[in-house]
Amino acid sequence: MRDLLRRWSVLGRLGELPRPMRLIVLGQLAFNTGFYLVLPFFALHLTRDLGFGGALVGLLLGLRTFSQQGLFFLGGALADRFGTRPVALTGFVVRIAGFLLLALAEGPGLLVAGTVATGFAAALFSPAVEAELARRAGELERRDGPTRAEAFAMLGVAGEVGIVVGPVLGSVLLAVDFSVTTLAAAGVFVAVLVAFARGMPREPAAHAGEPILAGWDEVLRNRAFLAFAAAYSSWLLSYNQLYLALPVELDRVGLAGLLGGLFVVSAVMVVLGQLPLAGLVRRRLGTRALPIGFAVLALAFLATAALVAVDAPGPVPAAVFVVTLTLGQMTVVPVAQDAVGRIAGERRLGAYFGVLASAGGVAVLGGSALLGAVLDAGGPPALPWAVTAALPLASAIVMGVLVRRVPELASSFERNRA
Repeated sequence: MRDLLRRWSVLGRLGELPRPMRLIVLGQLAFNTGFYLVLPFFALHLTRDLGFGGALVGLLLGLRTFSQQGLFFLGGALADRFGTRPVALTGFVVRIAGFLLLALAEGPGLLVAGTVATGFAAALFSPAVEAELARRAGELERRDGPTRAEAFAMLGVAGEVGIVVGPVLGSVLLAVDFSVTTLAAAGVFVAVLVAFARGMPREPAAHAGEPILAGWDEVLRNRAFLAFAAAYSSWLLSYNQLYLALPVELDRVGLAGLLGGLFVVSAVMVVLGQLPLAGLVRRRLGTRALPIGFAVLALAFLATAALVAVDAPGPVPAAVFVVTLTLGQMTVVPVAQDAVGRIAGERRLGAYFGVLASAGGVAVLGGSALLGAVLDAGGPPALPWAVTAALPLASAIVMGVLVRRVPELASSFERNRA
């Protein structure tokens, strides 16, 4: 059993990666640990400790999402222009400053500044390190090393470990004080800053000296990628229903306390199953995993709608949703992140990953507002789930067309099957 878990764990595969790639994967674990030390408890701190109303809390949470997802395109373009190392290190410094501001904040001014800084920091370092991992993993795959999809699977596993560890540590530290929690989160990013400063090699930027707008122009002229990004954006919207629709459903059946446990179930599925599933998908499906995975995401919503409609026992619809959504996530995400480099022609990966993430942010902003209106309308409880299912279902259709018609995706499928 121990050998099986080691084979499936991210740590069991890290030795196959060069040092900079190992640093990025372990950095993802630290990013999420530090971030989730704070995020799950932020709204509680604002309402319970500072006495703020729901409107201000909603504004701050919206600012964080926008300053992060909405600005990924900028961070990616900066990474192409100035290089991964300086942009990522700047992001770490901004994240540390943001957490320090949140630790000190007692009024709206510092809270807004800390919230925006915390979000914008991720808009700097996340597309930079994802683009760097994509570039290095592509080179490693061409030398018969682990595939790029497998490297991104390792990144996903490391991130899920951080999502589990962060809230556990945060709940312990919150018993002392929220400022202690944020200072601890800042300390995590100080450690990451030092590790990246020492371990990430100094290399010239891929597009040094070129205008930043040149990267955006190239991305926006790539119609296949724009269609891909639009289709992929429903993934982030689907995932965010863990924070919106799922709590509403659990509250409806009087089981709100199960939310944390369902997050743990999702994380354990990714930690134990992501790498073997990524290998199976590579051998059997290739890029055809994209339409299949989005169909699984749609199934998660349709199955939940059906179970809610027939008044299935309390926790069953929520559990089915989390398990099926996680299976769709595990199928789609590593393959899609690998596909970005192929559609991009291995050029301007920072800009491409940045635009991909920003498209997801726009989808979450608009889609969540629409779903929120459906939830507020007070119709049948199955209706929001059925409505949301249409989005990943549409993405499955678009991805199926792209896999057949875009040469980079079709050739990737044949190569992975070989």
